[in-house]
Amino acid sequence: MALIDTHTHVISPDPARHPVRPLGGHRSAWSELHPVDADGLLRAMDAAGVDKAVVVQASTVYGHDNTYVAETVAAHGDRTVGVFSVDVLAGDAVDQVQRWLDRGLSGLRLFTTGSTMPGQAGWLDDPRGDPAWAFCARHDVPVCLQMTIDGIPMLRNLLRRFPGVRVLLDHLARPQLDDGPPYARAEPLLRLAAEPGVYLKLTSRTIAVAQQGRSTVADFLATLLNAFGAARVAWGSNFPAADGTLADITEAARAALAGLAPADRAAILGDTAAAIYPALAAPAHV
Repeated sequence: MALIDTHTHVISPDPARHPVRPLGGHRSAWSELHPVDADGLLRAMDAAGVDKAVVVQASTVYGHDNTYVAETVAAHGDRTVGVFSVDVLAGDAVDQVQRWLDRGLSGLRLFTTGSTMPGQAGWLDDPRGDPAWAFCARHDVPVCLQMTIDGIPMLRNLLRRFPGVRVLLDHLARPQLDDGPPYARAEPLLRLAAEPGVYLKLTSRTIAVAQQGRSTVADFLATLLNAFGAARVAWGSNFPAADGTLADITEAARAALAGLAPADRAAILGDTAAAIYPALAAPAHV
């Protein structure tokens, strides 16, 4: 079974070549405290037993300049694929999406909340973004969404207009889980299972949240998989934004999933990622 990490970031050691231009106007703390460059990511993957990784644009460092992600994928294309970011409300958004696809990247990321942009931005379903969404639906470009559960009504509007698009929710849209089963606070997320194009990214953040209050990881995973099925859930470490080494994060994920059926573990830890990003299905040269 291939182990695929769907959520990693890289930070260049050369700010002159890759200047900092964070969305939200200020740089994320993690990227300054413990940055990892492309070679460091590959070393961490080797130490953790991770075969392949999705390198997601570090929006809180580089904004929409995806050059370093593109360089990383060009140098390590047998083990990485890249996800880029653009301003989908810009008049040239479709050209920018095509530009980064032509540079060898595989998916789009929209950053509507996060450490440098708290709350939920209201532009997600702005009609000015329709050309980019239509392009992604037509060309099967998967879209990662960094959003909160408050953004689900906007996402539903988009899915009605573009039913063919596939979206992958970073951190499962950050649900509250401390109420425990049946997870009433997460009901808007669970009801998204009726939308076949919605996939979920199960990160270290979600695993930690699932252990708070009346929730346990086992209870939450049972609820989640009953709704979505493992074929629509993919693991991501959020390394190095998450605390700890990639080896530590990977081991914690394996432990959290240990009680699942082997086929479900295989899906979450690799098969779903390869279905979303077909380039990951090719053999890696580790």
